Amino acid sequence: MNRHILGFYGDDFTGSTDAMEALDQYGLKTILFLKLPDQEKLNQFQDVDCIGVAGTARAKGLKGMEEEISPVFEFLKEMNPFFVHYKVCSTFDSSPEVGSIGFASDLARKYFPDGSYPLLVAAPNLGRYTVFGNHFAKFKEEIYRLDRHPVMAKHPVTPMDEANLVKHLARQTTQKVVNVNIMDLETKSVSEINQQENKEADIVLYDALNNSHMEKVSEVLWEKRDEEIQFIVGSSGVEYALGDAMQRHGDVQRKERDTKPTKVKKIFAVSGSVSEVTKQQLDKAEKAGFHLLRIPYELFSDDSKVHSFLLKVAKRIEEDKKVIIYTARGADDPHISKTREHLMNHGVKREDIGIFIGEKLGKWIKQLLDIVELQRVIISGGDTSGFVTSNLDIYALEVIDSIAPGAPLCLAYSERAKFDRLEISLKSGQLGGPEYFEKVYQSGSK
Repeated sequence: MNRHILGFYGDDFTGSTDAMEALDQYGLKTILFLKLPDQEKLNQFQDVDCIGVAGTARAKGLKGMEEEISPVFEFLKEMNPFFVHYKVCSTFDSSPEVGSIGFASDLARKYFPDGSYPLLVAAPNLGRYTVFGNHFAKFKEEIYRLDRHPVMAKHPVTPMDEANLVKHLARQTTQKVVNVNIMDLETKSVSEINQQENKEADIVLYDALNNSHMEKVSEVLWEKRDEEIQFIVGSSGVEYALGDAMQRHGDVQRKERDTKPTKVKKIFAVSGSVSEVTKQQLDKAEKAGFHLLRIPYELFSDDSKVHSFLLKVAKRIEEDKKVIIYTARGADDPHISKTREHLMNHGVKREDIGIFIGEKLGKWIKQLLDIVELQRVIISGGDTSGFVTSNLDIYALEVIDSIAPGAPLCLAYSERAKFDRLEISLKSGQLGGPEYFEKVYQSGSK
């Protein structure tokens, strides 16, 4: 088998499908594993260009990160692709204690010790820009510096109070971080950038404001391919850059997807996201005929009431055909503070609330899908997606429709026959257009 182009680990599940979808755009056949595959699973997907492993490190503390990431790095090292990518969210939300990107970069040095690590967070096609080290993100047609972003500056776990990514990362690692800014990209050659920065830094943050900057960065990354694995940190901008370079150099032979989406009559979605983007999507879905049900926070501490709630949801699915259950509608929803207070009163630590809710939702969705027959589901929220897919014994995904940048519809491969070849969309709270839920429902209908 030819050497794989890329092996990547996504620090949350929706971010992992984002990376897979970006590669799919360039005709790079990609399989995303939701847990480390054994040889039998690898043999099932031999004719692929790229392999990913999805995880939940973004929501974990340092000990949990190390336990999860170390075996993945070992697997990716043995796989020996040209590039290994530690995929993070394009809003870079992280802290020294939770989802630490610096800590992950330090762990990587045990497996990929040589050279500087490129860091590319910008993805202009997703509305993410880095200029002189400061990161900006689009929200409702406006561009905000990260520390003034209406969503990320108020993130409930890792609020972004620093837009300068060099400074933000310096809180998380002792490795030296430098910035190749847009002036460097416009005035220096690819070789000059590589030669200079490899000598000066451990981690090199690349600016990108537009497609010409991304093209230069893509050439920088492509020149780094060698017998030794090149380790990269960043958003799906990395996949777009590598795909673009391969296409420009004629190294991609576009492959058609093997599987297409089918027409469905029913759809179910669960939203564990509190972002304003998701709130807008929920509002639009309601106008498009989706029936929305808020999950009572009391359910999270009283298992005796869960079954009757799920029966109510199942009945709604049969009657209304399009149903969404959700935890909150936007960051200002008073239900968030009520839920937090309720869970803390029942012994859940504040820092564990996100994982606690995700685990509950994962179990409940499995129970619901055992009750009602469904061919397509949507999971909104990175942490929620990880717990739901693990409870459905899904071990791999591949893209079957590009609904929106970074939020594709996928075909699931499961150990359980009931969930095998389920069509599933895993959506980050920040991604997908306003009509996302309806677009997923309509996929395959034409």
